[in-house]
Amino acid sequence: MKPILFFNQISIADIGKVGGKNASLGEMYSQLSTKGVNIPNGFALTADAYRLFCNQNNLTQQLNDLIQTVDTNQYTNLVAVGNQTRQLILESVFPDQLQTALVQAYHQLSEQCGTQQLTVAVRSSATAEDLPTASFAGRMESYLNICGEQQLLEAVKLCYASLFTDRAIKYRYDMGFVDVDIAISVGVQQMVRSDKASSGVAFTIDPDSGFQNAIVINGIWGLGENIVQGRVTPDEWIVFKPTLNNDKYNPILKTRCGEKEFTMIYATEQTATTDKVSAEKTTLNLDTSPQKKKELSLTNLEVIQLAKWCQIIAHHYAKSMDIEWAKDGLNNQLYIVQARPETIYGKKRKQIKELFKLTEHGQLLTKGIALGEKIASGKARILHNPQEGDQLKQGEILVTDITNPDWDTILKKAAAIITNKGGRTSHAAIVARELGTVAVVGCHNATEVIKDGQEITVSCAEGKEGHIYNGKLSWTTTEQDFSQIPMPQTLPLLILADPDRAFELSNYPNKGVGLLRLEFAISNSICIHPLALCEPDKITDPETQKQIAELTKDYADGKQYFVDKLAEAVAIVAAAFYPNEVIVRLSDFKSNEYANLLGGKYFEPHEENPMIGLRGASRYYSNFYRKGFALECQAMKKVREEMGMTNVKLMIPFCRTLDEGQQVLNELATNGLVQHQNGLEVYVMVEIPSNVLLADEFAKMFDGFSIGSNDLTQLTLGLDRDSALISYLFSEENPAVKALIREAIRAAKRNHIKVGLCGQAPSDIPAFAQFLVEEGIDSISFNPDALIRGIENILEAEKTHNKP
Repeated sequence: MKPILFFNQISIADIGKVGGKNASLGEMYSQLSTKGVNIPNGFALTADAYRLFCNQNNLTQQLNDLIQTVDTNQYTNLVAVGNQTRQLILESVFPDQLQTALVQAYHQLSEQCGTQQLTVAVRSSATAEDLPTASFAGRMESYLNICGEQQLLEAVKLCYASLFTDRAIKYRYDMGFVDVDIAISVGVQQMVRSDKASSGVAFTIDPDSGFQNAIVINGIWGLGENIVQGRVTPDEWIVFKPTLNNDKYNPILKTRCGEKEFTMIYATEQTATTDKVSAEKTTLNLDTSPQKKKELSLTNLEVIQLAKWCQIIAHHYAKSMDIEWAKDGLNNQLYIVQARPETIYGKKRKQIKELFKLTEHGQLLTKGIALGEKIASGKARILHNPQEGDQLKQGEILVTDITNPDWDTILKKAAAIITNKGGRTSHAAIVARELGTVAVVGCHNATEVIKDGQEITVSCAEGKEGHIYNGKLSWTTTEQDFSQIPMPQTLPLLILADPDRAFELSNYPNKGVGLLRLEFAISNSICIHPLALCEPDKITDPETQKQIAELTKDYADGKQYFVDKLAEAVAIVAAAFYPNEVIVRLSDFKSNEYANLLGGKYFEPHEENPMIGLRGASRYYSNFYRKGFALECQAMKKVREEMGMTNVKLMIPFCRTLDEGQQVLNELATNGLVQHQNGLEVYVMVEIPSNVLLADEFAKMFDGFSIGSNDLTQLTLGLDRDSALISYLFSEENPAVKALIREAIRAAKRNHIKVGLCGQAPSDIPAFAQFLVEEGIDSISFNPDALIRGIENILEAEKTHNKP
């Protein structure tokens, strides 16, 4: 029996000896250090060492007997049983053989690291931990800043006892592990001084949607326990794998600065004279300073370095991985301190998808980070600690500040989970994914604005931002089976507005995005009129000035804020569907809609009929708006040239005349977007009768047509599509409308350019889909909720059309 194995003696094949966590550390230390991945050295007490400890103290039968007494219906005696089992272990003594081996290994590690008494991290690693079907991680304990023989012995014993925490015992029953021989290994690892820098977690896929081409990195100041326990809202970076190793491009798609509310540091500098300090009291959790909250916990270069390591680790294991990292503040080096298989999307992915959609909206109470895509409603129950768990009734909605593993038995009862703090990798988020529970984390003020007992609705079906509404609202749920849907010859594309849904929607059957509307990103992410950033001196209202200043506080130049945020939104969508085409329609706000943006009233004219006023192409080359359009162009240039998303195509809306078309192309070129340079294609919307009447000339100017059936129907029939009085006349099937659509398709074919259509009719009206297929249209774009129905209509039309 070997009670101690150093990391260089351990491989992934040793899970039975040292548990998943230590086996992974040994595997990475042995195999990946030579590939540039920094792994702190260490050793593991084996599972045999734990069994020796139990046998010498006659614990095995006593512990098993106690666990069998747990009330598995209501778990009323779980706390009492947990206390008894842990007390048995803590009152036991180390066998001389084990204590000697442990102390010798500690001094050997200290010597290798060039010190007499090394500060170490001591972590539990169960032999069933980190398997694809289980996640013991977070249910047992880790101890940081351990220094000296006495503290080490105490920390190891505490780790042994943590095999019987209340949450670990409950997890055994949940997973059917009660009768399984679960032992524990303890890892002892050189402590990375992240108390003086930062730490965090990373996933080698998007943990919410399972999107494969993203690496998601979260970071905080100080030691990593705060992020694991979900006490803080971390910084977040999304990195794009396909461009990660191409030095020509910036692979960081999105950066978000979190609150990072607390910073965990060492309680004291431990020395040989502090052996009596408890291993449980070696850290302090401090409020993060206002200045540090505003600073990102990693530089862009460090994010890219970490992402590359994550990719190396995932490639080595041939699995999606959940990784913990730390930065040493003394030597400014990054380290990987843990890696385990990702446990949600590592399982076989479902082909049947439930689609949730609100059919009404109420008063918005608060919002945060959405987990999953579901909706739930019920009575809110505000709890301050796990001891109040009996107040939460089955089907109620838990509202609390933060959660940790002590909440696990309570969370199963909740219809939804809402927290003030935490990010997408926090404890509440991880458990919600495992349970399939609706959750919104990082709301900041949920426990203040939601009243105990209040009826609320929690919606995660509106993108990455989760919304909590007053009252019980109505919604619909539909099931869609993607597994049996073949792809038609006519390309099915998506119509997108919200970039936060891109990763999720990329899993739908599709061939790209036929229409990405920029208006949603400008209204919801940027919020500011572009001219208010170009000419801030024209804003005289103090409240508007204050709001703009708050939004742009991280930027010396507000114009760069607009460019970065818009580029970020487009890049997320382009990455989600890469390498398929993403056709970006440049902004098509009407003047009254632009006026609603912050500062907009200082620039926008009043128009009697904005629908046919200063919109689309007419704005782009006007002296009035040219500066604003330049910001859009800079954002598109950044996406294509700096971030490498050459699958992005541009589309001009509401282009009334050939001269307008040429002026817009000139304006694009002036701003560095030259048609056909670096493969740039520019499409035009066909939504005005003049576009069809002069289709051959427009086809010589542009690379493709996208037929906007709503505006084309409105302008062909001379009606207001928003008027209920004449809504019965609005129909894409009107012979005049169909004649124009037919001619637009045929003109595109004559001139050898692509042509598609965006609109609801092909999904609602099978005969209309039949008409488009028979005319030979290249693609049809659908809203996400109409995509499957639309594909079915296309397939049926192609089947009929291709009959001999």
